[in-house]
Amino acid sequence: MTTPITLAIDASTYIGTVAVWRGASRVAEGEALMRGIDEERLMPAVIATIAEGGATLREVTRVVCGGGPGSFTSLRIAAAIAKGIVTGTQGRATLHAVPSLALMVGARVDRLEPGRYLALLDAMRGERYAQLLRLTDAGTVVVEAEVSRLAVSEVPAACERLGARAIGPEEMLEAKPHARGALAVAGGWDSLPALSLEAWEPAYGRLAEAQVKWETTHGRALPVSPPLPGATA
Repeated sequence: MTTPITLAIDASTYIGTVAVWRGASRVAEGEALMRGIDEERLMPAVIATIAEGGATLREVTRVVCGGGPGSFTSLRIAAAIAKGIVTGTQGRATLHAVPSLALMVGARVDRLEPGRYLALLDAMRGERYAQLLRLTDAGTVVVEAEVSRLAVSEVPAACERLGARAIGPEEMLEAKPHARGALAVAGGWDSLPALSLEAWEPAYGRLAEAQVKWETTHGRALPVSPPLPGATA
């Protein structure tokens, strides 16, 4: 029986991250800069990381995408790549998602103590995206609350009220979401439900200014992102 190949992608920040597993064993990881460049680098990083893991796109059986919130454009790129890869396998692979904020804790389970964490990510306008998480003794990340937005000044009081430690970029526990945390967040690959390629989109947290202007001008919602051309297995 062939060992399943799982590809995880996250681009909730301006650094896109990739990880590959054979079964439950992580065999490769990589990253790509998502901002300040004049070409798309996440897909090449995906291909390189899969190759490092000794596999090909055609062998991927499961694609797990960071579900946001975070950088609007980066999340859309990652989602389009994930959908394109699944589409290219012609039904052999399935699409799944995990919360991007939970990947901060999931990627550091070997360095964090069990307990509660408030994962935080810049939401602009003086706010943070926030999600309450619990790291179990077994190294599994449990989501205890949906994502909310907090003013930066509210973070210390929220941590004290929740009995949680702040974790995130520029927080006391410095961390960023990374795709290598996907298995710890999933709690086992078989627990992740498959998603619809047509209906699923990341949770952006707030609309990008460009989308607000587009929808105001056109009087309708921005169309769902299609798979990237050429992303075939």
